[in-house]
Amino acid sequence: MVTVTTPELPTQYTPADVETRSYERWVSEGYFRANPGSTREPYSIVLPPPNVTGVLHIGHALDHSVQDALTRHARMKGHETLWLPGMDHAGIATQNVVERELAKQGLSRHDLGREAFVERVWEWKEESGGRILSQMRKLGDGVDWSRERFTMDPGLSRAVQTIFKKLFDDGLIYRAERIINWCPRCLTALSDIEVEHSEDEGELISIRYSDEIVVATTRAETMLGDTAVAVHPSDERYAHLIGTLVEVPLTGRMIPVVADEHVDPEFGTGAVKVTPAHDPNDFEIGRRHSLPSLTVMDERGVITAHGPFQGLDRFEARPAVVAALRAEGRIVAEKRPYLHSVGHCSRCKTVVEPRLSLQWFVNVSPLAKAAGDAVRDGRTRIHPPELAKRYFDWVDDMHDWCISRQLWWGHRIPVWYGPGGEVVCVGPDEEPPAGYTQDSDVLDTWFSSGLWPFSTLGWPDSTPELQRFYPTSVLVTGYDILFFWVARMMMFGLYAMDGEPPFRVVALHGMVRDQYGKKMSKSFGNVVDPLDWIERFGADATRFTLLRGANPGADVAVSEEWAAGSRNFCNKIWNATRFALMNGATVGTLDDAELTPADRWILSRLQSVVTAVDAAFEEFEFAKASDLLYHFAWDEVCDWYLELAKIQLGEGREHTRLVLGHVLDALLRLLHPLVPFVTEELWRAVTGGASVVVASWPKADGRYTDAAAEAEIGALQELVTEVRRFRSDQGLKPGQKVAARLGLAGTPLAGQETAIRALLRLTAPPESFSATARFTVGKVSVEIDTAGAIDVVAERKRLEKDLAAARKEAAQVAAKLGNEQFMAKAPDDVVAKVRGRAEQASADIARLEAQLARLGV
Repeated sequence: MVTVTTPELPTQYTPADVETRSYERWVSEGYFRANPGSTREPYSIVLPPPNVTGVLHIGHALDHSVQDALTRHARMKGHETLWLPGMDHAGIATQNVVERELAKQGLSRHDLGREAFVERVWEWKEESGGRILSQMRKLGDGVDWSRERFTMDPGLSRAVQTIFKKLFDDGLIYRAERIINWCPRCLTALSDIEVEHSEDEGELISIRYSDEIVVATTRAETMLGDTAVAVHPSDERYAHLIGTLVEVPLTGRMIPVVADEHVDPEFGTGAVKVTPAHDPNDFEIGRRHSLPSLTVMDERGVITAHGPFQGLDRFEARPAVVAALRAEGRIVAEKRPYLHSVGHCSRCKTVVEPRLSLQWFVNVSPLAKAAGDAVRDGRTRIHPPELAKRYFDWVDDMHDWCISRQLWWGHRIPVWYGPGGEVVCVGPDEEPPAGYTQDSDVLDTWFSSGLWPFSTLGWPDSTPELQRFYPTSVLVTGYDILFFWVARMMMFGLYAMDGEPPFRVVALHGMVRDQYGKKMSKSFGNVVDPLDWIERFGADATRFTLLRGANPGADVAVSEEWAAGSRNFCNKIWNATRFALMNGATVGTLDDAELTPADRWILSRLQSVVTAVDAAFEEFEFAKASDLLYHFAWDEVCDWYLELAKIQLGEGREHTRLVLGHVLDALLRLLHPLVPFVTEELWRAVTGGASVVVASWPKADGRYTDAAAEAEIGALQELVTEVRRFRSDQGLKPGQKVAARLGLAGTPLAGQETAIRALLRLTAPPESFSATARFTVGKVSVEIDTAGAIDVVAERKRLEKDLAAARKEAAQVAAKLGNEQFMAKAPDDVVAKVRGRAEQASADIARLEAQLARLGV
């Protein structure tokens, strides 16, 4: 008994008519909801939380397409699948957005006060934040919306407070004066991952401190805070000066010359100025030599050192200091422009200032070691494995993490200070002592997002979700943040969950680039808006374009032309399925006895594709899976089997309808994780099923593996392709019928004459048949009479003329390549062009001789 199909499909696939309707039904039916009480094997991914201020960019589209493909595949394979969504509160970015809104009203956050400002941010979040969530729906993200989390929601706030206290009590969180990255615009400390470095043009100024000491700097204004000059202890040029004093120019202060291993004697003059309060390396030198730290800039980058430069912005002070040094004859050399690496705030692009500041830090040493060990011993696998080295380079040399931020929006540090200087860390179920004041700073946003894989599942409580879905199965993310966010999640997950890592596999993909491999940038004008592509080409085409380039760890090149090609692919599947349904394709039980060689061939090919696609998914090779399915669907199902099926249906082979239904059912299920919308519409039409989202994944069936059928149809394809090429070479129209004699007897194709003649528009030879062309393909002889279709004599003359020209070209380039003077003097690119001409002439000669041979010459 067969399943009754739904009514005929529309003549054209219009994504906008399908996508919203399908997505809303998926969500309302609860297809994406995970059940922690299920006995099925769990599969879980926590979505890397986008910023609440964010919109869907092309990088998100790639990241989400990969995760959606993985979770749809896992769900269809029978796993209890959780893909958990949420957003990050994005401390600096969100506070900046709301402060700009206030500025339009002539207000600042200080006018409102802390409590009222935070309330205003929450209002903004509810009204304007989270646009990316609706955009995720447009892309087709199959997330469990019932479990949506936010890094500032009550549950996650409790998790943050719990782990802070645990780290504090274990001596892994401390407060100290250290050099940190400081943004003079945002007025807060920044972590290393919030600093973007670029090669900027600046200046390198060489300053004479004494007759024997010259130092070079790109930040001349910082010399106002110098407290030493350092040299290498083995540098003989300065050995006699170690322990002596030199004068800091413009200040009159005397500072010591110290010996320190950090100094590279081969770099510059081998002497460096030491400004402990304004440079991280100098700070460490200062600690080793007990040097004072002089802060000469305030939090806005304004000079505070007494003297003529006081009150100047750092960038105003720099040329002023250089001019004053020049006036005193202290300048030895000035180099402009001088290209060097400069750190910028990732949010506002202001140049970051290294600054000595009292901040809260995490002692990462034991946590980072555990994170490295978990990958080394195989508890977590980094894929592709060659990127593991980058991970180790980071975790094996990680500096203590500055976690305090001078903001109002975020998780406030749960430390309280007593009137007598007492310090108390307060847990989530504790109250601070009366009269104590809470620390005014908030935690780095990455602190709370580092808890994401387990806090979103209910930690610190032992919830059913935590027990069922932790560790998560895989983290999908770009290789560019491997060192930052991934390392923090590994550290916190292992620490909080007793050595259990947050994910089994870290699957890394690359960056999305344009078709020429260039990084996307507004300045280059090559940025792709995925929402624009979804509007113009459909969500499926957008996803498929990205996934066809997604190889593990490699960058993904995309172009509008390729997106249009992906749309054409979706249309091809639509039209093929519509044709099959119009011809009665249906799903039912196959009768092996009724199968033709063409049926057995396509079923055998299907088994190979199922196995290969499964293997590609296991290795996160989405480009390979996409390419396999593209060519199977387009080249084999549409271009060959549908054509053969037409012939079989014309012969009254009713069983062909069941084979069509069977193949389309499996193909649409295989394609579903990559292109979910079009496959949902088509699969329901073919099968009458509720949804392909919850359909089972196809399994390879060895019964249908048939090498003989593949060989037979392979021979048919070779013959048809060669004869079609001959017809094209002779100028025959595709639908033009010509008489032919086929020597099929005794070959594997003896039973395929009807199909071959139908595919090639070849009629049976009449009694008066006289061949104008003869050739052999494999074991099959082909004789064709083109006399009534083309002027054979004229065609021969044309081919002979072209052949003579090709032989003349071959002789000319051969003479050039044989000329020793030409080969010795000609540039390499010119020689390469001549060799290319020789290869082309040789190919033309072979082609034309073959065509003449087929005409019987």
